[in-house]
Amino acid sequence: MKINKKFKTSLRIPLQAVGLMWLVMLNSWIMDINLVSAGLYPRSLNGLIGIITAPFIHSSLEHLSSNSFPLIFLGTMSFYFYPRISKRVILILVFLVGILVWLFARPSYHIGASGIVYGLASFIFFSGVFRKDIRSYALSFIILFLYGGIVEGLMPNQFGVSWESHLAGAVSGIVLAFIYRNTDRPKPEVELYTAEEDNEFEYKYIPEDEEK
Repeated sequence: MKINKKFKTSLRIPLQAVGLMWLVMLNSWIMDINLVSAGLYPRSLNGLIGIITAPFIHSSLEHLSSNSFPLIFLGTMSFYFYPRISKRVILILVFLVGILVWLFARPSYHIGASGIVYGLASFIFFSGVFRKDIRSYALSFIILFLYGGIVEGLMPNQFGVSWESHLAGAVSGIVLAFIYRNTDRPKPEVELYTAEEDNEFEYKYIPEDEEK
């Protein structure tokens, strides 16, 4: 079916991204390598590489697990409902979150994909706020219902939590939702009718044996 094909297509990239994160974690265990130093370190030239690498590095199995399902779920929602802009939005989120953290965060290694999770949740929620169509409103409600509690992650001075990444993701999501508010809108419903419906006709039944 067409819907199933679209869903599978929307699921593919989020699954691949999360699979790569698990592969990185598995290799670090097998090779006994601590990858934290490959994360993002603010205002350090060496730390710039972390803009790209940090989302794929996690400190523990619990850390990675907590990001995996939200990334798959939110990523699939994004690709399914906003297919034209999803790749662009996610790429911009990765770089924008990384740059903001590099510029403004505490001098510590920042790792994990939670900034992207916050960015996607923010993007989908505020797309409903800015677009004001029924579909986007419904998606906003779903995000609010499922992830309303993530606001707590924006609070500063949380031990072992990069709240700066969360905040950068949330802000980036709002900005991108506003920029792309007029893209990937649902097609308006068109009521089809024939020209005859605008006129009144009188129909008369003629038996077959009288036709001639």
